[in-house]
Amino acid sequence: MTSQRRRTRSASRPRRTARSLVAPLLALALATAVAGCSDESSEVEELAEQAPTPSSTPSLPVQPEEPSRVGSYVALGDSFTAAPLITAPAVADGCLRSTRNYPTLVAEALGAELEDRSCGGAETGNLTGPQRTFAGTVPAQLRAVDRDTDLVTMGIGGNDFEVFATLVRCAELGADDPDGAPCTERYGEDGGAELQDNLATIGERLRASIEQVRERAPRAEIVVVGYPRVIPPAASCPELLPLARGDRALAAGLNRRLADVERRVARSAGVAYVDLYAASEGHDICSDRPWVNGRATVPGHALAYHPLEAGQRAAARLVLDALERD
Repeated sequence: MTSQRRRTRSASRPRRTARSLVAPLLALALATAVAGCSDESSEVEELAEQAPTPSSTPSLPVQPEEPSRVGSYVALGDSFTAAPLITAPAVADGCLRSTRNYPTLVAEALGAELEDRSCGGAETGNLTGPQRTFAGTVPAQLRAVDRDTDLVTMGIGGNDFEVFATLVRCAELGADDPDGAPCTERYGEDGGAELQDNLATIGERLRASIEQVRERAPRAEIVVVGYPRVIPPAASCPELLPLARGDRALAAGLNRRLADVERRVARSAGVAYVDLYAASEGHDICSDRPWVNGRATVPGHALAYHPLEAGQRAAARLVLDALERD
């Protein structure tokens, strides 16, 4: 099923793939993997139906001072762009795109025509290849990009090699061993080295993806939108993030290194970068004003460990700022 087009105004061990995790990650993970029809997938669909549909998209408090140069806008990304369960899904294709995600808010502010192809569980490979969701199969995201596209935002990479799934597993392991380091012990030195290699490969994939966007839309402005600060380096809030004390350095470091890799790639490729990691300091899960939800999935609020509306509004403001600087 194709994504919506609408006119809006005013991311040595046996390793499971992200798709094999299906609804367990949809229920609690940052890396939303979607595939097949199962009881858990039905639960996800039911949760999505429970999310309220707003009567109108909220206006963004930041508006460009000059007329917009953006007529056609394509949003590419994973669940940190789709923002599941903030509202009911915009389209019943299994991607769980909210009608209050940052692409919608950016398009509203620019008066641009939006093609939002972001999809929960998407990996960089789904930019060029189809993706299975619990509702079927969606086409490659890059199919929406063409020579008439004026703006492309890209928020993707965190599902590759289960990077965010690793963060979630670490958090959940801490529930049974809060004073230990179960995740650090589980990965060990070899696992840590593998994670580092995987991050480097994600950077290479992102760089290649940027070039593919350029080939399809040579005149388009490209903005890479990074991932926010999810894991606080020191703070503890076991009711929201049951991360063991000894695993904080590993999890927070993985979150930071992914942001570092994507920032370096965007800058070396000569495209704009929205540094959500830096901007979200003080807005992690344990903060008083979080941009990312904790472990409880609440329809109309957010999927577990996924963006809150406040974070999406902040991301939209930062994308508009990046466009104004250019």
